[in-house]
Amino acid sequence: MIFSKIAIIGPGLMGGSIALALRRKCPDIRIAVWARRDAAVEEVRAAGVADTVSSDLEAVVKEAGLVVFCVPIGAMTALAEKIAPLLSPGTLVTDVGSVKVPVVESLAPVFKNHARFVGSHPMAGSEQTGLAAASPGLFDDAVCIITPDASSDPEALEAIGEFWSLLGCRISSLSPAVHDEVIALVSHLPHLLAATIVNLVCSQNPNSLNFCGNGFRDTTRVASGSAEMWSEILQSNRESLKKSVEAMIEKLREVLELLDSGDEARMRQFLTEAKTERDRLKARK
Repeated sequence: MIFSKIAIIGPGLMGGSIALALRRKCPDIRIAVWARRDAAVEEVRAAGVADTVSSDLEAVVKEAGLVVFCVPIGAMTALAEKIAPLLSPGTLVTDVGSVKVPVVESLAPVFKNHARFVGSHPMAGSEQTGLAAASPGLFDDAVCIITPDASSDPEALEAIGEFWSLLGCRISSLSPAVHDEVIALVSHLPHLLAATIVNLVCSQNPNSLNFCGNGFRDTTRVASGSAEMWSEILQSNRESLKKSVEAMIEKLREVLELLDSGDEARMRQFLTEAKTERDRLKARK
């Protein structure tokens, strides 16, 4: 995989981190960044993370071998329709969206006969947003899930995998539908639960927040993420997320029964099983 130019559509946390990682690992690659607002263009230019920065899509994607969408899911289709006629058939296109069925279903037809689109989702991020939060090491040892569909070009799949590997990711592949089911469980549900816990505490006894320790802060950290961004993500994956929420409600009913039983041995077993799996997660990292 050799690109002389990579275009990044969106200069926030993800787009900025891609640019910084490319600067560190592939200094010879030309980096072009598109930003919608003039203020964002100036911020990227001042940060020095790109060779070209513009609100002109054509100037950014012209001659790019790879285009990476780093904008909210709802903004991708309109931008893709503007970009597609400007690309050559060999151009690769991917994205960083955390919901894949709607992205692949909308973008793949747009780029058909114009470029080679492959969906992807690097499992990296932060509750912080914007270019100021970007880091060249954001993708180090992160899992990146490639989400091909029936029309995906095998060479394009390999090239997109090589790109994310270059940035430090470990590569996996799932269909868009399976991806959305898995991510509902391990990402979207935890975010929703973190927000629910905070709202529960505030509704029951807001004064309790004056006494919380690191456990509460660690458990609810992701609730500090952008409400606008996460609202779109959760609604975009609502069918898979609803299944996860229903499973969580059933699990909480089991916990209630366990508490009612007063059975310390069963409670210890429940907690031990969770600790064992959580410790395995730390070991895999």
